[in-house]
Amino acid sequence: VLWFSDFPSSMAPKRQSPLPPQKKKPRPPPAQGLEETSASAGLPKKGEKEQQEAIEHIDEVQNEIDRLNEQASEEILKVEQKFNKLRQPFLQKRSELIAKIPNFWVTTFVNHPRVSALRGEKDKEALHYLTRVKVTEFEDIKSGYRIDFYFDENPYFENKVLSKEFHLNESGDTSSKSTEIKWKSGKDLTKCSSQTQNKASRKRQHEEPESSFTWFADHSDAGADELGEVVKDDIWQNPLQYYLDEGEEDEDDDEGEEGEEDEGEDD
Repeated sequence: VLWFSDFPSSMAPKRQSPLPPQKKKPRPPPAQGLEETSASAGLPKKGEKEQQEAIEHIDEVQNEIDRLNEQASEEILKVEQKFNKLRQPFLQKRSELIAKIPNFWVTTFVNHPRVSALRGEKDKEALHYLTRVKVTEFEDIKSGYRIDFYFDENPYFENKVLSKEFHLNESGDTSSKSTEIKWKSGKDLTKCSSQTQNKASRKRQHEEPESSFTWFADHSDAGADELGEVVKDDIWQNPLQYYLDEGEEDEDDDEGEEGEEDEGEDD
């Protein structure tokens, strides 16, 4: 996830699943008091009938447009379901190749600008044990998806797999559920104290984000889950881009930290 967060121009563009057909908004009834409106606008009464007929025809045409939009959504969904199945062998092959690269996923998440901003200071250590990430869209595509994070044996928690699911019901409301993390004694990253940090780190503690592992237990606003959307619609589509993007941001951060530490020593 993360917090758990490719695309050089030469690679495939980001793919997003089609949204479910939008509910048809009720149309207002034909304009009432047209005579009064016309009079106030200085329009001749002889044009009232033509205007009313035009309004009715616009409504009929709009109904046809809405019908085609709904039909298009259904057809797009069928195409998406078809190609989702065709992608599976390639996604499996990609996972097998990624497994040959040490620290692929931790590097990918750390390099992603949005995920990095959501990551706590200690999360990177735990993410070194992350060996595989998998995003699975439900068969009908439109009802939701699941993100699985696979971990090697590690000093932080007992789980081998941490998962979070997002479900979209027929009314358009989104809900989520996730794995309960079984933290090892004294290793709960969501409750880490700042006492272990040095003086220079404590100076910036108020700016540090909370652990991204809190994401698993956060179901307050599943419909606007930033981390889930980043992993599914960005990282998962092309993780190689972020693995290779070592950027200059980290170097700048390191230089900034060194400067603050020097100031602390001078004090």
